[in-house]
Amino acid sequence: MGATGVLAVAHCVVLFLLQTVALRSERFTVTGLTKPVLAPLGGTLELSCQLSPPQDAQHMEIRWFRNRYTQPVHLYRDGKDLHGETILKYVERTELLKGDIGEGKVTLRIFNVTVDDDGPYRCVFKDGEFYEEHITEVKVTVTSSDIQILLHPPNTKGVMLECHSGGWFPLPLMEWRDSTGEIIPETSKSHSQDGNKLFNMTMALLINTSSHWNVTCYLQNRLTQQEESINIVLSGELFAWKCVWIVILCKITILMIVFLMTSYVQQHFIHGFCSGRFYHRLKGLVVFFTSMSTIIGIVLILYLTQRVQVSDPHFELDTLWLEDISVVMCVMIVFIFKLVLFIYFRLEGKYPGNGGNSEDLVMWPMLRCLEASTRKDQVAQNLSCFCSQFAHPGRPPGEVPLGAVAQFGKVNKVPNVSCFNTSNVDDIPEHLNKDS
Repeated sequence: MGATGVLAVAHCVVLFLLQTVALRSERFTVTGLTKPVLAPLGGTLELSCQLSPPQDAQHMEIRWFRNRYTQPVHLYRDGKDLHGETILKYVERTELLKGDIGEGKVTLRIFNVTVDDDGPYRCVFKDGEFYEEHITEVKVTVTSSDIQILLHPPNTKGVMLECHSGGWFPLPLMEWRDSTGEIIPETSKSHSQDGNKLFNMTMALLINTSSHWNVTCYLQNRLTQQEESINIVLSGELFAWKCVWIVILCKITILMIVFLMTSYVQQHFIHGFCSGRFYHRLKGLVVFFTSMSTIIGIVLILYLTQRVQVSDPHFELDTLWLEDISVVMCVMIVFIFKLVLFIYFRLEGKYPGNGGNSEDLVMWPMLRCLEASTRKDQVAQNLSCFCSQFAHPGRPPGEVPLGAVAQFGKVNKVPNVSCFNTSNVDDIPEHLNKDS
């Protein structure tokens, strides 16, 4: 085996090296789109990948899958499409276009695209034990033109607007804008997904001034840059709520003050400030205004106190509750006012100077003037005070109720007493002229 053996071994080594180089030249990489592929919802999606350098791939295994290698979206092996290996949600929805498979290029077509088709797709070429893959990102997108603005009834806090739009994917840009295009910060924003995983958007805006009369709800698809919007123009009459209940309270208060002050001024000119009736009326006035101030103060505290944040879902419920309480308070004010009027007019004729029965009229002046005493000077003083309750510039002396005067004389045991002549006080029996 001398020289012949050495030549044989050398020949084998050369053949092995040449075979190795040839095998290495058959190795490949897989290329495809590097940018995300936009797929419209319900449309058809096509994903392509190819070998580099180009070569025949008919004898290779071509597998498309999402996250798991064992769950293919589409599988090609031994020159056939193996639809039985495809995962359930892609059954009868895929097709592999093999027109250029001789050059190592294939295209996966997916029909009736859904939101679940969003995400990465892996294309794998496998030749024996060697394989390479390429990842393509798919972005499912849908834009909705269904936009509505809901205008809530004006309340004590402002006018609440709500913008609703459904059927978006992915999550869109949503914002409020004024007539100049400037962004208005929203009060709240939320979203949810329906059974098809499409986004339903809700955005609220509380307008507490009349500066934003022209408002636009603006939405934009972040992938396709498609825009949708709806505009609403608010009437200035919607902002009249801001002072309606305050005007009501002020009118009621002014009417009550005018009525009471007129009554008190009248009593002042008729009886003067020294009159006991005036002081009783003054106490009633203090009680009345104290109650009114308390009710108005409660309403203002409830209005100015921030109990619920504007973004809270219960904000509108809290506002409606405040309106109801304000109405109740106003009703209470009116009720108290009517009660005061009823008492005033109901009892007006029961007191001196108002034309009541003389037997009843005597009780009020006697409560004001009559003090238990048997001294002549005290009786004379009481008689003078008693008569002054009836005698005033607006009442002629002759209109002093005679029955009231007679009752006064009977109680004080002064016969034939008269407001025009107090000399009868001297007729008091001597045993009553002593200090008790």
